[in-house]
Amino acid sequence: MDLTKWMIRAREENARWQNTFPPFSPHPSMEVDDDVFAAAFHDFTKRLGKNYPFFHPSYAGHMVRPPHSAATIGYLAAMLVNPNNHAFDGGPATVEMEKEVVAQLSGMFGFGTSLGHLTTSGTIANLEALYVARELRPGRGVAFSEEAHFTHSRMCRVLGLESHAVRADSRGRMDVEALEGLLRTQRIGTVVLTAGTTGLGAVDPIHEVLALRERYDIRIHVDAAYGGFFTLLRGSDTAEALPPEPWQAISRCDSVVVDPHKHGLQPYGCGAVLFNDPDVNRFYAHDSPYTYCAPAEFNPGETSLECSRAGAAAAALWLTFQVLPPTPSGLGQVLGAGRRAALEWSARIASSETLELYQEPELDIVTYFPVVRPASMRLVDQTSAAMLESGATEADAVFLSTLKVRSDALVSRHPGITADASEARIIRSALMKPEFEDFIPYLHYRVEALAVSHTELR
Repeated sequence: MDLTKWMIRAREENARWQNTFPPFSPHPSMEVDDDVFAAAFHDFTKRLGKNYPFFHPSYAGHMVRPPHSAATIGYLAAMLVNPNNHAFDGGPATVEMEKEVVAQLSGMFGFGTSLGHLTTSGTIANLEALYVARELRPGRGVAFSEEAHFTHSRMCRVLGLESHAVRADSRGRMDVEALEGLLRTQRIGTVVLTAGTTGLGAVDPIHEVLALRERYDIRIHVDAAYGGFFTLLRGSDTAEALPPEPWQAISRCDSVVVDPHKHGLQPYGCGAVLFNDPDVNRFYAHDSPYTYCAPAEFNPGETSLECSRAGAAAAALWLTFQVLPPTPSGLGQVLGAGRRAALEWSARIASSETLELYQEPELDIVTYFPVVRPASMRLVDQTSAAMLESGATEADAVFLSTLKVRSDALVSRHPGITADASEARIIRSALMKPEFEDFIPYLHYRVEALAVSHTELR
């Protein structure tokens, strides 16, 4: 795609559309002198230059990447109109687009007749799922893995819900035995399962917990904000294939959250929440005499705790799904490349004399740390932090991120390490860009060189 060509085309199409209405004179208060704007824009671009190169495979740190060009064009074209998907009248075109992409997301997870809408983030999407859970299981708490995102404990406080962190197993997944012990207390109304934890990319055993639902009268919510699109790789016969059981089980859960602004190639912020039972719409019921003027029809904005929502986000996702649909042969090919990159890099680290794999990756997040002598938590922490800092400042830069792990978690995986600290930073790389597949040999070389330089200094 020629991004410049289509950005110009988006502006031309907007002007053509505007010209179908009677002419009017822009108000002089909105006029800005071109030289004044040039000076401001110069400062603006200079400040943007302080960003890390999220677009480049040398950036192997956090869950950040630029959107696909189709999403950029879709967002820009709709932003020139600036529709608000809170009400049909605020964005009749983008409301229809939102309904279509939500149906595609629902189909991706195997939901049938469902209810859902886009949100500004996975945090808000999870808040909405827990809000509905509170209404359906009043007076009962929420359980989630100790490896789950911190948003769940925080949103439980917002909603006045009792929260319980459940022990994780040796792979960073919820321990089902520990969960069942908690469920026997009858204090839990909702269990949150994570499909792709933020730290490790671990996938909770959704299919195993689903078997407990009827016995303990619980709701099951899946936080697939990060890993949701990996359902497209389930059960295939390729090297990057994922075990199908937890992904297939999502179709029978009560709700699921996914962030298109991660593996859906969208700009921030674009999250989504989906409910398997459309009847939960009743918990959103409200009246707004100044908002809803269109004929009575389903509008996603009326089933959202948020009010104003960018119609441009729906437009960007809709256009992206036209060219890269959420199917194994569409977005699945993008995720497959990142997954293969993670497998290749983990194999290289496993045979390295300077790096050690923390654990095998389940999705596309690779966790590892430098081999240090003596092998101690404190030295692992110090060396990882030094690699992070110097990697971003060297001429041939490589950008990483760290993950804090407890001593019991690190030592149980690597018994040879002395637990002389309560926690240590290791290195974590989210390989979200398909370009990593070809870049891994060089990236591995650079990270090994960082490890060597900092271990030789000690």
